[in-house]
Amino acid sequence: MADIDNKDQAEMDPADMEDVEEVEEEETVENSKSKARQLTEQLMQNPQILAALQEGLDGLNGSPSGYIESLPKVVKRRINALKNLQVKCAHIEATFYEEVHELERKYAALYQPLFDKRSDIVKAAYEPTDEECEWKADEEEELTDEMKEKAKLEEEKKDEEKEDPKGIPEFWLTVFKNVDLLSDMLQEHDEPILKHLQDIKVKFSDPGQPMSFGLEFHFEPNDFFTNAVLTKTYKMRSEPDENDPFSFDGPEIMSCTGSTIEWTKGKNVTLKTIKKKQKHKGRGTVRTVTKTVPNDSFFNFFTPPEVPESGELDEDSEAVLAADFEIGHFIRERIVPRAVLYFTGEAIEDDDDDYDEEGEEADDEEGEEEADEENDPDYDPKKDTASPAECKPQ
Repeated sequence: MADIDNKDQAEMDPADMEDVEEVEEEETVENSKSKARQLTEQLMQNPQILAALQEGLDGLNGSPSGYIESLPKVVKRRINALKNLQVKCAHIEATFYEEVHELERKYAALYQPLFDKRSDIVKAAYEPTDEECEWKADEEEELTDEMKEKAKLEEEKKDEEKEDPKGIPEFWLTVFKNVDLLSDMLQEHDEPILKHLQDIKVKFSDPGQPMSFGLEFHFEPNDFFTNAVLTKTYKMRSEPDENDPFSFDGPEIMSCTGSTIEWTKGKNVTLKTIKKKQKHKGRGTVRTVTKTVPNDSFFNFFTPPEVPESGELDEDSEAVLAADFEIGHFIRERIVPRAVLYFTGEAIEDDDDDYDEEGEEADDEEGEEEADEENDPDYDPKKDTASPAECKPQ
C-alpha cells in the first residue's frame, strides 16, 4: 500500500505537489493561530494575569528615555532653573483662579435679582405681565393670525376645563429628571419630596475668606422634613502643593459638608428597614430580625464622605467625593444659571448637538477620505504605508 502511495506521489505533477505543501502549511498555520487564540482567551480570563499585564503597561507609561540622565551637569543645572520658573508659573495660575472666583462673586450679585424673580414666578409669588410673557417664536414656528387665534381659543378652553395651576408645577423636579447626571441619582421615592423644591441658589465665600461655594436648596413646607433650606458647602484650595507644585491644575476640592436633614418620623428615604430570618445552630429555631440599612436616594447628596485631618481617603471615598464635586460643580455652573432651558430640554439638545457634530464631522472626514481613495485609479495601498525608514526613531 505504501508502494502505491509512493507511486502516486511520484506520478504527481510537481505543481500539484507544491499545492499540497502549501495547503498543509496553511493548515498548520491556521491550527497554530487557533491554539494561540484559545490560549489568549484563557489568559485574559485570569484576573491575576490581567493585573500583572496592567501593572507592566502602567510601568511603561511615561518611562524616562534616559536622555535627561545622559546630559552634562551644566545642562541639568539649567533645567533646574526652568523648573523654578515653572513653579512661579503655577503660583501665578493659582492667583488667576482666585481672581476668577472674585469675579464670579461680583457677577453672582448681578444675576441674583433675575434668579429671585425666576423663583417668584415658579412658586407663584409673582405673576408676570403680558409683556414679560411675550416670546418671539422662531421663523419656522410663526403662525398666521387665524391659526394663532384658533390656538388661543383652544388653550382658553383647556384652561377652563381644568383647575388653574399655580406658578410652574414640578419645575425643579423636571429639571433633575431631564439631566442624566442628576436623574441617575433620583429614586422613585425622591420625586414626591422634590416636588416641594422651590429654588436652588449659589452662595460664594465672602471676600478675604478661604475659597468656597455653597448650594442652597429651598423647600416649601412639606410632610417629609422640617428644614426650609438644605445646604451643601464645598471648600476649595487654589495653591500649588509645596511637595508637588507641578501637579497644580486649578482649584481642588478639600472637603464638602451637607445639612443634617430633620426627617419626619417614618419619612427618611435614605434608610430602609429589612427583615432577615436567622436559624439557631443548636436548637434549630428560626427568628426574624429587623435591620435598618442605607437606601439609595438623591438626599444622600447631603451626607458626603468625611475627609480626615490627614486628608487621606480610601479609593472608594475618593471616587464618591470626586463624583460629588462634579455634581455640585455642574449644578453651580450649568443648572442654576440655565434652569429654564434644562426644564424645556433646549439646553440638553444644545449639549447633544455639540457632541454629535464633532462625531459626525470626524466620521464624514473619514468617509470622504476612504471614498477618495477608492475612486482614485492611481491609488496604491502599498504607497500609503509608512516605510521602515519613516518609522525609525530619530
